[in-house]
Formats: sequence, structure tokens, C-alpha cells
Amino acid sequence: MILYNVTINIDKSVNDEWLEWMKSKHIPDVLSTGLLINNRIFKIRSDEEDGNTYSIQYFFNSMDEYEKYQNEFATGFQKEHTDKYKDKFVAFRTVMEEIN
Repeated sequence: MILYNVTINIDKSVNDEWLEWMKSKHIPDVLSTGLLINNRIFKIRSDEEDGNTYSIQYFFNSMDEYEKYQNEFATGFQKEHTDKYKDKFVAFRTVMEEIN
């Protein structure tokens, strides 16, 4: 299994709007690609004054499915997010492989 983790720090001024948009629009759009098997959202517990940090987790069965997602869909979804929340977030991405 492949875990694609997007860690996002979102400005508190748009936090509630962003979280609702992620749940109602962005994540359903990502899931509609048919390439993912699951997703999760975690709020990272911290005492940051200027924003809240979240771990958005997307699960794929294989590296091939993850790479197809990256090649065919990721750029468009990332652009939509950046256009909507420009200068209100910082993100970094990590890809992990489950070891049995």
C-alpha cells in the first residue's frame, strides 16, 4: 500500500472555509479519479499562532496507481487549491510505502 501524505498549514483566517471545501469539494474530486482506496484527515496537535496544520492522507493500492494519479490529475488539483488559497497556506508532500 502507498500513502500519499499532504501536510498543510492553513491560515486561521480561512481555516473553517478551507476545511469545509476540502471535505465537500477537493477530497471528493480526488476520490472520483477511482485510483484511491481511502483517505483520512488528521489535525496535527500544536500551539501554532498563525495557522492550523493538517495531514491529508490518500491511500493507493500500488505505486502504479499513485504515479497515474500524479501524471494525470495531481497538477490540476494542486493548481485549483493554490488558486483558491494563494498566500494562505504552506504544504509539503510525502510518499510512503507500507512494509509488511
